[in-house]
Amino acid sequence: MDLEARKISFVQEFLRLQNEEIVSGLEKFLRKKKAELTERNFKPMTMEQYNAEIDQAMEDSKNGRMIKATDLKAKIQKWS
Repeated sequence: MDLEARKISFVQEFLRLQNEEIVSGLEKFLRKKKAELTERNFKPMTMEQYNAEIDQAMEDSKNGRMIKATDLKAKIQKWS
């Protein structure tokens, strides 16, 4: 059985669950595994990358390539 078929089977089984304790346990397990995977794949940036990001941000600011937080929030609210 391929991954897509396994996921569909899992979701079908999950939807049949009537026990809140099992659902809570699965939610907790999923959050924990996702956090572990994220942490395992996390690679801190080098000092060169960090300095390049700062230099780019300063250049963007100097050249007016910015958006105010309030404008960004308004733009995001239009997405949904």
